[in-house]
Amino acid sequence: MKKILLLCVSLLVVLGIMGCGSDKGKAEEKPATTAQTTTNTSAPAAKSKILVAYFSVTGNSKQLAENTAKTLGADLYEIRPAKPYTKDDLNYNDESTRATVEQKNDNARPELADNNAPIANHETIILVHPIWWGQAPRIMDTFVESYDFTGKNMTNICTSGGSDIGTSGDYLQKITKGKANWKSGKLFNKDASEAEINSWFKTLGF
Repeated sequence: MKKILLLCVSLLVVLGIMGCGSDKGKAEEKPATTAQTTTNTSAPAAKSKILVAYFSVTGNSKQLAENTAKTLGADLYEIRPAKPYTKDDLNYNDESTRATVEQKNDNARPELADNNAPIANHETIILVHPIWWGQAPRIMDTFVESYDFTGKNMTNICTSGGSDIGTSGDYLQKITKGKANWKSGKLFNKDASEAEINSWFKTLGF
């Protein structure tokens, strides 16, 4: 009888300990943290087929380039010289200034700050530049000789304080690396309207 009683008491003690252990585990359990993952279900934005590559010192060609890129939904790339030009470099009345010396030398090729223009990613390249001494700045010569433009549609537009576009496009076409599909360019005011830019671009047939 005592053995049965002792067995019952032992069983009750064991059950009591298990119950307390179970309650303690529930009290200390921390709620699981659910990670919030944001999934982008939209397709990646397609790159424009048009690249507007511009060189500007005074800001006029930059403004035209930005207007053109916005109007055509194009990508924008700045052609930067390794050694930036200053306003003094553009003194037309001084034969010793940097720009004057470069423009008088057909072989002058100012160094580029980088060679990262995404030419391969685009079908059409629009070059934007000022007119210096009747031609595109020599750094544009460096640019068109630094990449392979084979199969690309190309043209140039420019700003000027008084000169016309002249033969700047013809000369750039002549020295462009690779066989590109060049079309005649156009002189614009720096603040050319969307209508003007669109009307011109449609005539190219790119």
